[in-house]
Amino acid sequence: MAALMNEEGGVASRLQAAAATEDLWCLALGLFQVWMFVVVFLIMLPAMFGLSLGVTGVYIQVLVRVLEWATLRIQRGRREQPSVPVPLPNGIIERVGGSMEEEVGQLRRSQSLAGGKFALSDAFYFYKKGLESIVDDQVTQRFSSEELASWNLLTRTNHNFRYISLRLTIIWGLGVFVRYCVLFPLRITLAIIGLSWLVIGTVLVGFLPESSVKSWLSELVHLTCYRICARGLSATVHYHNRENKPQKGGICVANHTTPIDVVILANDGCYAMVGQVHGGLMGVIQRSMVRACPHVWFERSEMKDRHAVTSRLRAHVAAKTKLPILIFPEGTCINNTSVMMFKKGSFEIGGTIYPVTIKYDPRFGDAFWNSAKHNMVSYLLRMMTSWAIVVNVWYLPPMTIQDDEDAAQFANRVKSAIAHQGGLLDLAWDGGLKREKVKDSYKEEQQKMYSSIIAGQNAASSPKPTEEQ
Repeated sequence: MAALMNEEGGVASRLQAAAATEDLWCLALGLFQVWMFVVVFLIMLPAMFGLSLGVTGVYIQVLVRVLEWATLRIQRGRREQPSVPVPLPNGIIERVGGSMEEEVGQLRRSQSLAGGKFALSDAFYFYKKGLESIVDDQVTQRFSSEELASWNLLTRTNHNFRYISLRLTIIWGLGVFVRYCVLFPLRITLAIIGLSWLVIGTVLVGFLPESSVKSWLSELVHLTCYRICARGLSATVHYHNRENKPQKGGICVANHTTPIDVVILANDGCYAMVGQVHGGLMGVIQRSMVRACPHVWFERSEMKDRHAVTSRLRAHVAAKTKLPILIFPEGTCINNTSVMMFKKGSFEIGGTIYPVTIKYDPRFGDAFWNSAKHNMVSYLLRMMTSWAIVVNVWYLPPMTIQDDEDAAQFANRVKSAIAHQGGLLDLAWDGGLKREKVKDSYKEEQQKMYSSIIAGQNAASSPKPTEEQ
C-alpha cells in the first residue's frame, strides 16, 4: 500500500513538473511574441519608411531631465561634501598666442638684447613650449574621450565622481538595468536583423542585370537597412540644410568621429563607400554590398598607390549617374572636439565637394572610437549600452576648387568650413600623428625660423604644417 502511494506521489510530482515546464514555455513563447511584435511593428516598419512613433523623442526628453537633475544633485553634493573631487577642466594651462618671432622678441626686449646674436634666454621659449606640449598636448588629447562637464550616469565616465546620495545611486542602478537588460537586447536584435537584411538583400539585388530598377532596389535596400541599424543604436539625428545634400557624381567629405558616421549619413541618403578590403564578417558585408552598388574597395597593396586610388575615384566621379562618394579625409577618428588635417588626395579628384559636419552630443554617450584602446566588438558593446546616440548633421553648400588655389589649400578651406559650422577646433596637425612619430620636416621648420631670428632677419609667423610636410 505504501509503495503504491509513493508511486502515485511520484507520478503526481512528475505531472506537476511537466505542467510547470509547459507553463514556463508558454510564458517564454508569449514574451517572445511580444518582443518580436515590438521589434517588427513598432520599430522596424516605421524605420523602413523613415517614420517615427515619437517614443525615442519622449525617451530623450525624459533622459535630459534625469541628467539635469543628476547634475544639480552632484553640484549640491560638492558643496555639502568638500571631499568630492571636482573634474579637471579641458584646458589646464593658459597658452600665449603668437609666433616664435614675437615671443622670442619679447624675451629679448626684456633684457635689451637685439637680433643677430644668440641669447641664453631664448632657451626659455623652447622650455615653455615643451612643457606646454607635455602637460596639455593639442594633438594627443584629440585621441582620448571628450571631457564631460558633469557625470552622465555611465560607469565608464565616472572617473571624478564618488558616492553622493542614495537617490542618485538608485537612479544609476535603474539606468544600468534599463541599458543592459532592456535596451541592449533590443539593440542587438535590431542590429542582427539590419545586417542580415543588408547581406541578403544586396546579394539578391546583385543577380539582377544592370538597369535603373536594380539601382532603385539597391538604394532601397541600403537605406532601409541603415535605418534599422540606426534605430538599433537609439540614434536621434537632426539633419540641417537638406537642400545641400550630396548629389550623384559628387564627393561628400565629413569630419570623422566613429565608424557609426557611415550609418548616420546613410540613414538620410545612399553613398558609394570607399575603403580597404577586410576579412571576416566585415568582408562578407563588403562583398555583398558591392554586388548591388558600385562601392570602391581597395586591396591593402592598392591603398599605398595614391595614383591608382585617385584614378579609380576619378573614374567613379566621372559617371554622373553613380552615387556620391563618401570620404573622411582625416583618415582617422577624432574625439568630437576638433577637425584635423584633411588629406589632399580627396581634393585632387576633381568634381564638386559636398562638405558635411557631424557633431555628437556627449551627454548621452561617447561616440568616439579610440581604436588604440578598444577593438571594434568592445566599442560596439559600449555604444549599445550607452543611453542613446544624439547627433546633429549639417549639409554645407557645395564647394569647388578655385583657380588660385591648389588641392592642399582647397582641403584647408573645406576643413575650416566644416569646423566653423560644428563649433569644432580647426587644427592644422595631421591625424596620422596618432600612430606615427613627428616628421623631421616639422622640426626643421622650427630650426629655420629660429635661425632667421639669430641672423636678424624678418622671420615669418609660424607656418602651419601641410600634408606635403
